[in-house]
Formats: sequence, structure tokens, C-alpha cells
Amino acid sequence: MRSVLCYGDSNTHGQVPGGTPLDRYGLSERWPGVMAKELGAGWHVIEEGLSGRTTVRDDPIEGAHKNGRTYLKPCLQSHAVLDLVIIMLGTNDLKARFNQPASEVAMAMGCLVYDIKELKPGPGGSVPEIMIVSPPPMLDDIKEWRSIFSGAPEKSRQLALEFEIIADSLEVHFFDAGSVVTCDPLDGFHINRQAHALLGSALAREVEAIGWPDEK
Repeated sequence: MRSVLCYGDSNTHGQVPGGTPLDRYGLSERWPGVMAKELGAGWHVIEEGLSGRTTVRDDPIEGAHKNGRTYLKPCLQSHAVLDLVIIMLGTNDLKARFNQPASEVAMAMGCLVYDIKELKPGPGGSVPEIMIVSPPPMLDDIKEWRSIFSGAPEKSRQLALEFEIIADSLEVHFFDAGSVVTCDPLDGFHINRQAHALLGSALAREVEAIGWPDEK
């Protein structure tokens, strides 16, 4: 059986648009669950989503534990052996308190890729396949989050290109979630149940397209 770790933020956690981190879609409704069903019994899909998670930044308000880089290595070691790591982060890095352009968020994503390659949690101590997924762009109307994400919607529309560039340079896989889903108007940056279904199906096809040799 092959294993894939889905490492992300609230849109991997399955947070309902307009809700709190405790308001989640069901396990089978969240995109990792949808992807697991479509990939079938030959895959073990590990969901690791945390609301507010950034790529490499300690959050001075929500807490240092939101730093995705801090938790990545223990998470990889805990779930090894891994055949594939999918990372979908970046939205929370666009909060005004971090004052980061999209290009810097992409460089931070690159740091996570470096960490995975350095740790080598793949079969036999190899580097697993890695896929960067750019989150769907935020909507212009982000309701009461307007001040927290000031300027973020425009930057979010630049993430796909910046992430694709860094993915190409690091020779890892890339997928633009914005090519198949949009955020829900209820809050402008979370995806709804239908979008989870579409994204999970699309990512299952991307995983299959990597091309996997027969297991020994």
C-alpha cells in the first residue's frame, strides 16, 4: 500500500466557509477523503490540515504552532514511510501582519520542499514524490476578514504562477486548485462541500498521473 500525506491549512482541515475550526465537513467530504475514495484500497491517505497554518511563519496572534515548517519534520517522521507529500498552504501567509508578497510565499514553500528532500521519508530512505498545490484565489469580498487579509486577494491571484515557478525549479509536481474550484462567497477564502469533491477528484487524477511502478 502506498501512503500520501496531505499537509495544509483550514482548506485541508475541511473548515466550513463562514464557520470556525470546529465546524468541519465530514471525513469523507473533505478533499483528502474524496481523494482517498477515488484512489482506492491501494492508497493510505493521511489528512493533516490545521486552521491558520502558514508555510514558515510563527503567527504572533494565533501562536507559533501555526508555523508549518516547525511541525513538518515530526509529521513526516511520524507518518513515514511516505510515497507522496502534497502541500497546500499559502493563504495564511498573505495576512497583513506578515506583509509578504506572493513571491516570498513561494520561496517559503520551497523551504518546505527542501526539508522533505533533506529528511527523505520515502521508501528506503528516498525522497518521496512531492506535489505543491496552490490554493484557490481568495474572493475580493472577504467579509469581516477584510482587515486581517488586507491586500491578500490580489496577492492570492499571483500564487499559482509563483508556486509553479518554484515547483519547476525544484523539480516537484504542481497543481493549481484554482483551475477546478473557487472559494465560497460566505467568507471568500474557504472552499465548500462541492469544491472539496471537485478538488479531491482532480487531485486523485493528478496522483495517478505521476505514474507509479508496480509494488514489489
